[in-house]
Amino acid sequence: MNSRGIIYCSVILCLIQLCLSSCAEDDLKKAARLSKKVALNVDRTIKVDIIYSDSAKVKAQGFAPVLDKVTPANGAVYQEMPKGVKINFIDEQMKIKGSITSDYAIMRDTEKTATFRRNVIVVNEKLTFNTEELVWDQNKKMFFSPSGVITKADGTVLNAVDFSATEDFNLINWSNGNGETYIPDGFGK
Repeated sequence: MNSRGIIYCSVILCLIQLCLSSCAEDDLKKAARLSKKVALNVDRTIKVDIIYSDSAKVKAQGFAPVLDKVTPANGAVYQEMPKGVKINFIDEQMKIKGSITSDYAIMRDTEKTATFRRNVIVVNEKLTFNTEELVWDQNKKMFFSPSGVITKADGTVLNAVDFSATEDFNLINWSNGNGETYIPDGFGK
């Protein structure tokens, strides 16, 4: 064997020794524990059209380009709409009475909540509400948002903080806010 072959063999043996010595038993145990924590089962549906009903009456119809039903290892199932969602609210005559759109949404089954994020717009016959986050609590039948802008048909614009509203947006509340409103002629007469 020539000196060149001996050098190559020595270099290869050194590299193998270096690779083997960098693997510690503890690191492998940590990696195994981590892989157990992030085990997910994801079912993806494309072009989703969902009907929501209560007491056999259609209340809403939702559309999402992508719906991922995620079941983590701990069993807390949730549905994620990473490419956005649009939900139309339906009245008793099956006409659209309002809508919510957002660029992202997540529905948590165990908590019975839906969180809408990024470019959230709520529209009904009385107002338009823009925010970056809106949470629907199905148990309380209420919507909540840390802040947002309310625009009414008469031109009123309000910046609302700690916003809450009933499911139909007929009753809205906020704790702090400012804005501009228009008072009709003859108000208070």
